[in-house]
Amino acid sequence: MRAPSGSVRPVRLSPGDILRLGLLGVRTRKLRAALSALGISIGIATLILVIGIPASSHKALMNELSALGTNMLRAEPVPDHKPPVLLPESSVASALRVGPVTGASAVGNTHAKVRRSDQVPESDGAGIAALAARTDLLSSVNAHLQSGRFLDATSSRFPTVVLGHDAATRLGVDRTMMSGGQAPQVAIGKDMYTVIGILAPVPLADELDSSVLIGWDVARKRLAFDGHPTVVYVKAREDAIEGVRGVLAATLNPQEPAMVQVSRPSDALAAKRATENTFSALFLGLGAVALLVGGVGVANTMVISVLERRREIGLRRALGANRGQIRGQFLTESVVLSGLGGVAGTVIGAAATLGYAAWRDWPLVIPPGAVGAGFGGAILVGVIAGVYPSVRAARLAPTEALATQ
Repeated sequence: MRAPSGSVRPVRLSPGDILRLGLLGVRTRKLRAALSALGISIGIATLILVIGIPASSHKALMNELSALGTNMLRAEPVPDHKPPVLLPESSVASALRVGPVTGASAVGNTHAKVRRSDQVPESDGAGIAALAARTDLLSSVNAHLQSGRFLDATSSRFPTVVLGHDAATRLGVDRTMMSGGQAPQVAIGKDMYTVIGILAPVPLADELDSSVLIGWDVARKRLAFDGHPTVVYVKAREDAIEGVRGVLAATLNPQEPAMVQVSRPSDALAAKRATENTFSALFLGLGAVALLVGGVGVANTMVISVLERRREIGLRRALGANRGQIRGQFLTESVVLSGLGGVAGTVIGAAATLGYAAWRDWPLVIPPGAVGAGFGGAILVGVIAGVYPSVRAARLAPTEALATQ
């Protein structure tokens, strides 16, 4: 049925029409739009930077603190006990059955003499301990090789050794390959052992620095090693380290738990936890300030836009646009500007964080939440910042707006 002649139909705009109207203001005033988007992009880039750079610094600090053994415990028999206490041969396997434990290894004293060569009498040992070592020892004590390679499943069955840092100095060995392509050798007991690796200093287990490490199987066969560990190194989740310490003695030696001495967690763990809490509060505070700065910039730009476009608003109202459509147009424009600024700011902030972290040799950390908060925050800021200007534009009477010079 046709509408009566002379009647005015209400104007209906689809969401697509509202979006096109909002984009019209952005396209026709490109410089103003660019400057408006720049304001929010600076705010979002600042948000990414103030979260990403401290997070990268925080990660580097956490790595340094973790290197101090925040997640490591060591268990050994009570010293000077008569008769001597022995840890069970299954100690490492028992430790690994504890839920929060992530790794475990051990060394055992063979009580063999270490000499520079077989020409040196056994009574003239260099005061170096010969320790049987498991192949997974390095990861358990955060140790690294200065040169060569560590014991593996193959080499631990042959007469090969890895020297601690100080032991290598005392034995006069500074490399694992001599001139002529020969590997250096040291005498242990009555046999000669080939040096395949030299350890860097091990801060978490300094007794290894003055030791020579031998494969567990070779120590049993050639040095009459009984297979009982003298020190068990355990790594566990940091949040459960105290609980692991409480059960470790009874786990390793259920018959005599009082005869097992377990180290207490590193003091660095308390420092690490305090640092994490401080940085979390800092991230939230800086991020909130950055978003506030961006929001004020967008709101200011949109208010000015309404004042500049009063005649346009009056003309659209005179042609039949209602208040809701005017509000939708300016609110959409505010959100679009903020969205563009959010994308640009996120990219700029991430690139700047990457560059700064690389310059400082930090691990790059940009929390996914920061990226989501950057773009999502920009949209939210655009909505909030556009509410007042859009309402103000919708309240303008057509005659008042058209009369504006």
